[in-house]
Amino acid sequence: MNRKYNQCVNMLRQLVSDVQGAPYPGNDFNMELYQIWYEHIQRAAVETLGWLDENAPEEKTDFSKTLKQFFN
Repeated sequence: MNRKYNQCVNMLRQLVSDVQGAPYPGNDFNMELYQIWYEHIQRAAVETLGWLDENAPEEKTDFSKTLKQFFN
């Protein structure tokens, strides 16, 4: 596998792992814990999307076309 593919896979694995670690909003919900998790997951998402925009611009164009078709 090439280096960019491995980098993408690692970023996506980290993002999914972070999403899975979301605090459960039960009776003992801790807002501070949620804020920490939310900031962490936002950084991971922004980093992953930035990488995809930089390294896979053609998919971004195709996605835009698909999205336009969906709303028409």
